[in-house]
Formats: sequence, structure tokens, C-alpha cells
Amino acid sequence: MNEQLAKQILKVFANNPFDAYNHKQIASRIGASSKAERQEVIRTIQQLAQEKHLVPDDHQGKFRINPKSIDDDLMPQNYVVGTIDMKQGGKAYVIPDEEGREDIQIAPNNTNHALHGDTVKVLMFPQRKMHKPEGQVVEILHRAKTRFVGVIQRQERFAFMVSDSRTMQVDIFIHNDDLAGAENGEKVLVEMTEWPERMNNPVGKVVKRLGKPGDNNVEMQSILAEYDFPLDFPAEVEAEAKKIKKPTKKEIASRRDFRDVTTFTIDPADAKDFDDALSFSELKNGHVEVGVHIADVSYYVKPGTAIDREAYERGTSVYLVDRTIPMLPEKLCNDVCSLRQDEEKLCFSVVLEMDAKGKVYGSWMGKSVIRSDRRMAYEEAQEVIESGQAADVVGEAILKLHAIATKLREARYKNGAINFESQEVKFQLDENAKPIGVYIKESKEANWLIEEFMLLANKTVAEYIGKSGSAGKSSKPSRTFVYRVHDEPNPEKLNTFVEFVAKLGFSMKTSSRKALAESYNRLFENIAGRGEEHMVDTIAIRTMSKAYYSTENIGHYGLAFPYYTHFTSPIRRYPDLMVHRLLERYLGGGTSVSAAEYEDYCKHCSIMEKKAADAERASVKYKQAEYLADKIGQVFPALISGVSKWGIYAEVEDSKCEGMIPIGSLKDDYYMLDEDNYQVIGRRYGRTYKLGYPVHIRVRKVDLIKKQIDFDLVDEDEPVAPKSQHKSKDKSPQGKKNPKQKGHARRKR
Repeated sequence: MNEQLAKQILKVFANNPFDAYNHKQIASRIGASSKAERQEVIRTIQQLAQEKHLVPDDHQGKFRINPKSIDDDLMPQNYVVGTIDMKQGGKAYVIPDEEGREDIQIAPNNTNHALHGDTVKVLMFPQRKMHKPEGQVVEILHRAKTRFVGVIQRQERFAFMVSDSRTMQVDIFIHNDDLAGAENGEKVLVEMTEWPERMNNPVGKVVKRLGKPGDNNVEMQSILAEYDFPLDFPAEVEAEAKKIKKPTKKEIASRRDFRDVTTFTIDPADAKDFDDALSFSELKNGHVEVGVHIADVSYYVKPGTAIDREAYERGTSVYLVDRTIPMLPEKLCNDVCSLRQDEEKLCFSVVLEMDAKGKVYGSWMGKSVIRSDRRMAYEEAQEVIESGQAADVVGEAILKLHAIATKLREARYKNGAINFESQEVKFQLDENAKPIGVYIKESKEANWLIEEFMLLANKTVAEYIGKSGSAGKSSKPSRTFVYRVHDEPNPEKLNTFVEFVAKLGFSMKTSSRKALAESYNRLFENIAGRGEEHMVDTIAIRTMSKAYYSTENIGHYGLAFPYYTHFTSPIRRYPDLMVHRLLERYLGGGTSVSAAEYEDYCKHCSIMEKKAADAERASVKYKQAEYLADKIGQVFPALISGVSKWGIYAEVEDSKCEGMIPIGSLKDDYYMLDEDNYQVIGRRYGRTYKLGYPVHIRVRKVDLIKKQIDFDLVDEDEPVAPKSQHKSKDKSPQGKKNPKQKGHARRKR
């Protein structure tokens, strides 16, 4: 085959991937005019068809290109690879892999069977003036998922599964033989098996029957299945866990012994997996020794075992509203590894010599054995801090550690850390897991105490690996490691945010990283308690990049740490387990591991972390919808939390439940979206609805399956429903509310 001619022919097809051509049309396009040249074109096209680079079209003698044959050499400038983001109505956007490139609009008839999250190849259309880039999907490079949750709608000879997800725009066709006994109206998990080119719907089969929609257990299982988390552990994992034995006396004797040192845990009141403890002792030189002791999961979970493979696939524990889906079997996470009171436990420890101001004079890292003197809930520790009174040595340790943690926190913000708010919505549930109250859980000094020492331990471990083996700033460390990294804000998003807050009367300095951090923190302090507070918090977080795991260390922007990792939660985060193994290897003088291999591990763990966060949010949204389901017609005060061309989003002040006020329901005017200023404006009368503005809403409709809530806007003189009796009453020691306290920071940093 004439390779040069073949490439020339394929380029014609590649530039027009949806068009079919015969040999005469191809010959004309490449300028093959003589009889001999046309014969060569015919032979080459036939050979390309035999090798599957071209596929026959319905019209005799015509061919189209096989999208898989459009490689880098054939891909002209008008092709882009990216991730597709499906919107309601079938419209979509492709977010290009190439940084700095604008998102590409895809019309519903140009998605070519792509689904939300798929990696696709897009043919760009010639761009029109004043229009956003547009294109057409020509190939699906990678399916983001093939399993979907939804409700069965049976016909006589077949059925459809209607997905729960708003981003799944098509129903899945299922033959009766593939229903696995599922009944009409039953919720199921379906595997998509194929999507023939000429069919409007994909074909699938039921792989698990979940149960009746609306049942709490069914809905929670549905959320887990939707985000690809397993509903239980494989039998071989459970069998392996049962065989785990207590450590031998020889193993305990080989470790540094902290059993006689004052040691304690502080966790949520309902926690069972205690993966970190603190020890405290005073040294003769006036300094103190603080031990950060982390459950030694790596002693029990060895690489390549069934437990290890399952933990890696899960990547993290998942915290739904009413349950925890652990990364490890219960025997490990709640028993063998959990640092329970009065029990000998194996740990991997970071021990720090410090003064009262938080300055570190030396550190030790290694394997240890501890015995926790006290298991405390955050509320108990907070009482000790607020009263300033210690009833025992543990209380005394808490007060002294609190003083040091306060200094560490002050120094961190002084060095450029940003204090982002993170509200955590909590529910009071009845015996059937139905929400009867909603409140916001706020972090206090007891949480900060644990947070600061966990941050310090993570930083110490990362610095030990990252700094050693690197001769200077430009040279790479010689040992591959897993870092927790956080990039600088997107400049375009940051500029938009700075311009926006300027309209609210706030100025921000962006001349340096430290100046920007100080501006953020000052803004959060000044906005606290105002109507725009939630709006500013939300938009500020959107300006920031997402933290992720990587072997390439770029530092952690939000914490202002040049070196940072996750070491402190191996019971519930797989990256921490990897860090433990690598640290043990390097402390023992071992050689470096493959950077490429570990980078793949990091990417997987980052993906699973995001899926877990999405699943957690979905469970919260379901419970919020369930909470309002019996409050149809009731009126509540709310704040506008978002605007779009579809409507105005509002968040009920008391319960933090968010719903939408459809634009079409606003009958007093024709409203237009002003995206730059986060508002909608009435064209005739100029009435404005802007993010953060207080409104009164009536609950109009609740769809539990879709987790959607619809509101109507009402006059402020309408009577409102009584406030929840279970709203959080958390206060700071000074009696003032702390809206900037960060909840569950150890899970998010």
C-alpha cells in the first residue's frame, strides 16, 4: 500500500468524519486526475477498508472513516479531546483537556451517544463571531461509567430503566430476559451492555434489584450504586479479615513504647473508627513532647491481599447521612486498628519536641505501641477548654495542647493559609431514619486542637521525604512519594471574583500570594453575619482549585505549606496507607518506587475521593428533600443561593434546604439573567433578585427520586412556618457565633 497516498486519503475522511465518499470523490479532492492515479486511489481505499480504517456506508461504494483511526498524526487543529458535561434537555458542553481552552457547546443531536463524564473526541465547527465554540462528538474514547440506577417501567415484551440522575438524558432499553425478575416500578442497578448506532437508546441488563423507591435503605443503596461504591465486601475479603490475629509480643517489644505516656483520642460522639491519638509529656528542658499516633493499618493490610485490593478500589470510606460505608472490613476499622480506650494498639507515630509557642525543635517518626487513657467526644473536650478546668492529667494535657494549637493556627494564617468556611449539614433522624430536624454542625476549639496537630504531622512527614534528596528548589526529590497538593486559583475566576466583591464594597489585594490570603481572611471576617455572607463564601470557594493527590509536589496553596501529605487517616483513606508504606520503606533505607505507577494510584484515589464527596452530597440532598416532603405549602425565609436562565435557587435559612424558583413562575415581569453580577433583572420594572438576597418561599413540589425541590416566591407578609426545634445552638466560648469555623477539616484538607 502506498503509505503516503493512504495518509492523504485518511486526512480527507478525518476532516469530514460524518460524511461518506466514493473513490471518485476522494480522487477529485486529492487531485488524482489520471487513470493510473485513480486506480491507485481505488486500490488504497480497498486496502484501508480491509484494515478497518474505513467502514462501508449504506450507499454502495461509499466509505466513512473509523473514528479509532483518527490518531495524533491525522487529528487536525479542529479536533479537541475533553470531558463531556451533560445538561438538562440533552445539550452538553465538552471541557477540553488542554488548559486555557474554552468549553465547547454540543447540540443534543451532535452528542453521538456520549454520556455525562465520558472522555470524547470533538470535531470543531467554524466559529461564528460573538458565539461560543461549537462542535460534534466523533468518538467516545472512554466511558465514565456503565452502571446506572433507576426505576423499571415495564411494557409487554420489554422494559426501560428511567435513571435517577439528572445528567442521564436517555432511558436504557432492557429485554424481558435481562430483567432478573425486576417488577414494574422497582428500583434497580443496570449495566449498559451496548448502544447500537441506529438505536436512540442504549441496551442494558439488570444486575441488582434494590427495592421500592422511597424506602430509606433502598435510596441510600441507590446512591452508593450510582457512584460505583460496592454495597458489601466480597466473601474473600471478609474471610481474610477473620484470620487477622493480634500482634505478637515480639512485635510489640520491637516498637517504641508509649503505653505509660498520657494518651487520649478526641472524635465525634458516634465515631467507632479511632485512627488518631495524641500523647503529651513534659521534658526536663522545659519543652513538651507531643505524639501524634496513627493506627498502623499497614501492619495488618499487606500489598496484594484481597483486603488491600478492595481498599484500593474503594479509595476511601463514604459518609452518608445515616451510615458509614467503610474502606476496610469492620473487624479492622472498628476493632483491630481502632485506637480504643484501655487497649494496646499498634501505631505509626510522629513525635515532636516543642515549646509553648509551637516551635518544633526535633521530630521522630517510627512504629510504636500505645494505650489510650481516655476516649473523648469533641463536646467533652470543648467543655474542658471553655471551663479552663482540668479534672485529671488528660484534661491538663488538653489545656496545654490547646494553647499550643492556638499558636500554631495563628502562625499558619500569618504565613498565608486561607480560612475557608465549610458548613456541614446534619440531621436528627427518627427510628426509621426520617429527618425530623436539620442543623449546621460548627467546628470549635476542640476540633481545631486535633486539626492543627494532624496538619503538623502531615506536614512533618511530607517535609522529611520532600526536602531530603533535593539539593535545591529546582531539583526533584530522589524518592517517589504521595503528596496532597493544591494549586493556585484560576486567574480568570479570581479576577471575576475580585471585581464582584468590589461591587459589594470590598477590596482584595492580589499582588502576592500572602497579600491575597490576607485579603480572603479579612473579607470572611468582614462579611460574617451579613446577608451576602453565604453568597461570597460560595463564590470564593469556586475560585479555588481542587486539592488532589500526586507524586509531583506543587505544595498546598490553601494551607500555605510547601510540603504536605495525608498520613493521619489510613483507616478511611487509601492514600494515607500508601504514605505509611512508603515512609516505612524510606526510613528503613529502601530504594524509591516507580513514580509513574504511583501517579496512577494517586489519580485513582483522587477520582474516588470526588465520587465519595458527590455521594455524600446526594445523601444530604435526599434527606433535605425528604425533610420538606411533608411541608408542601408552608412558607419559609430563605436566601438566594444561585441564579440561572432556568430559575432562581434559594436556600431555606433554618434547614439549609435548597430548591429552585422557576423563572416562568415569576409573573410580574420578564426576567433576564445577568451572569456577571449573579442576578436576574426584570426588563420592565427593573426588580432585581441577587445572590444572598433574603426572600420568602413556599414549598411547591418535592421529587424524592430526583432529589429536586421547587419553590414559589411569596410576599414577605405571608406567615412563615415555625423554626426547626433542632437547629444547632453551637456558640464560641465568647458567646458569639463562629460562622467561619471549618467542620471536618481532617476529611477535606
